Amino acid sequence: MTYSLVWLPDVLRASGLKVVLVDGWATRGRAEMGTVEGVMCHHTANRRSGNMPTLDTLVLGHKDLPGPLSQLGLGRDGTYYVVAAGRCNHAGVGAFRGSSAGNSRFIGIEAEHSGEAEDPWPQAQYDAYVAGVAAILNHLEADTHYCVGHKEFALPAGRKIDPSFDMDGFRALVRQHMLQTLAP
Repeated sequence: MTYSLVWLPDVLRASGLKVVLVDGWATRGRAEMGTVEGVMCHHTANRRSGNMPTLDTLVLGHKDLPGPLSQLGLGRDGTYYVVAAGRCNHAGVGAFRGSSAGNSRFIGIEAEHSGEAEDPWPQAQYDAYVAGVAAILNHLEADTHYCVGHKEFALPAGRKIDPSFDMDGFRALVRQHMLQTLAP
């Protein structure tokens, strides 16, 4: 079965982003998505070097949580890896804007990063994060109020710290990018 988020690669490419399709992505998911409201931002909490060393984990999951773990992986060089077109196990228990259905309402992006304060985000990756979220929200006709950090969604509060950057500043950059790309 092909899932509903098959538009993801085209939307990202149309924004000039680098995209890699992971074998089987269009038919990968836990189930079909519900009504997609926005994007949930994550980081992998991985200290390993390399562009996307957690790709297999995003696809397959781990002993405590079956994959796929997100629709998109974001490498350190700014490449988007399209992992799944269906629902993924990325949100866990939480709530945002009245919705507790994070996995079926939000597209998950897992960016390769340790999450440690002394580990700077590569500029190419951060810029691609902003541009990718902006492209998806524009496609969904949603505003930046529907860009949520996992740390903002997860309950109890403080259970998650990802992504490690300031979400208000990130949303401001996403908003600016959305306005620039919609301008005539």
